[in-house]
Amino acid sequence: MRRLLLAMVMFGTAAGAQAADMPDFLRGSLPASAPTRNWEGWYAGGQVDYSSANMNMTQTLNGLSETIYRDSILEGPASQLETLGGANPQGTGFGAFVGRNWQWDDIVLGVEANYNYLNNITGSSTSSIGPLLFSFPGGSQNIPANDIATFGVKLAGTAQAVIKDEITFRGRAGWAIGDFLPYAFGGLAVGRIDVARSVTSTTTRQDTITNTTLNALGLPVTTTTIGPTVLVPSQSLTVSQERTNNFVIGWTGGLGFEYAVWNNVFLRGEWEYLKFASVMNTSITVNSVRAGLGYKF
Repeated sequence: MRRLLLAMVMFGTAAGAQAADMPDFLRGSLPASAPTRNWEGWYAGGQVDYSSANMNMTQTLNGLSETIYRDSILEGPASQLETLGGANPQGTGFGAFVGRNWQWDDIVLGVEANYNYLNNITGSSTSSIGPLLFSFPGGSQNIPANDIATFGVKLAGTAQAVIKDEITFRGRAGWAIGDFLPYAFGGLAVGRIDVARSVTSTTTRQDTITNTTLNALGLPVTTTTIGPTVLVPSQSLTVSQERTNNFVIGWTGGLGFEYAVWNNVFLRGEWEYLKFASVMNTSITVNSVRAGLGYKF
């Protein structure tokens, strides 16, 4: 019995010594996970970006063409003509950001103001359409009852938009993972945009007049006279409009992440989508990717 107890004590001592030499994962205890970074507080930084804009100018000239044909028989048809297309300019920029975070365990919520100068991203479109023929029967507005008036309309136009800079006011929501902070954001955007547009119209008119008379036998005789094609001076002109430094409101949304590299210094990368309200019938959206460096106070 004494020999058995002595053997058990010796075995237990040897097993304990071997277990002490085993790796942590074989002893059943994993290494402690990295502590979550404290993102609470104010922060600020700078950034560079690459942006691609989409400028839809299909409706840009409508306001000008409506001015030319206002209160005329061509006002309706001419207002529906789409002369221009779109533009997709690209460019680089730089800016700065400042914000405030609040943190509850791994959840990080915050607000931020973000400014970006876009190096005058410029897009333009030039095109023409026509001549298109529009015929109106007699009795339409000032057209005599025995007249069919045919108008030829040709429009040539150009438009240009320049995005100078933008500022956004965002709300942020993130999830802290060690030194990483992935986040999503959305909010209000204000852009400073220049827009210019010009349209040249050339309008002609040709009248087809039908008259019915009685011949010597008292029978009706109908004659048709096709007149020459003539220019309509009041609707053949050039109209231009330009607005600079328009402050255009819009909205923003996107995704990003931050990585703490040293003490309170962090790196940032993000993608942002911006959509501005239409200015002079020009619709503009911007996609941007950014890299930044910040400091948390």
